[in-house]
Amino acid sequence: MTAANSTPKGKLYLVPAPLDFGCNSQTPLAEVMPMETVRAAALLTHWVCENAKSTRAYLKRVGELQPLACTVQEQKIQELPREVHKKGDHNGNFDARPLLAAALAGHDMGLVSEAGMPAIADPGSSVVRAAHDLGITVVALGGPMSLMLALASSGLNGQSFAFVGYLPQESGERAQRIRELESLALKTGQTQIFIETPYRNTVLLGALLQTLHGNTRLALSCGLTLEKSWSFSALTSGWKKSKPTPPLDLPAVFCIGR
Repeated sequence: MTAANSTPKGKLYLVPAPLDFGCNSQTPLAEVMPMETVRAAALLTHWVCENAKSTRAYLKRVGELQPLACTVQEQKIQELPREVHKKGDHNGNFDARPLLAAALAGHDMGLVSEAGMPAIADPGSSVVRAAHDLGITVVALGGPMSLMLALASSGLNGQSFAFVGYLPQESGERAQRIRELESLALKTGQTQIFIETPYRNTVLLGALLQTLHGNTRLALSCGLTLEKSWSFSALTSGWKKSKPTPPLDLPAVFCIGR
């Protein structure tokens, strides 16, 4: 057996990031991230990420709470290809195995997205899949996950739910998709969860209020874990009556159901 073959493989850690990415203010990391996760992240020196710049900024925040194993500048950071961001990497077309060379050489690695849990509503599933295929142990660390926080805050069915990603941008296609999801939710009781980029949140909320039936429950959570965190859940008719003013410039999660 060669020395290379006898080298124990490193592990792949799925490292959550705070939900304030792209926001004007940041929540203190110690308030939203378990210290065990911070300590685990501080020990890592090899990373796969969406964006190296935002990853370095995150590691700087980690280093303010826990000494890093090496400086931010010395961290080995690899970015997922841009086409993976745009088209997703859950269909099996992208081979992420080359990104895990450091783990095969014995280094523990971290997978991080720009907000929340990597590979959940963010790219990274190809890296996790590749790790399993290569016999690399995958360890998911605890931290904030906007989809689950929004679902828990919604009052909707938390035992049967589906995350459907983004809705179409074209108005006609978007309305049709809303009606499809509403029909499924009302027929089966399964909560339907979806997201949008902040600058389209206002348009999406307007489309939901215009398209959903009055007896369909709509829940919206904005800026989860932030100082301006906001959640509201009511029948569509109740939304129209009370006319709440959510902070739609913040990241938001939408849920519909009964």
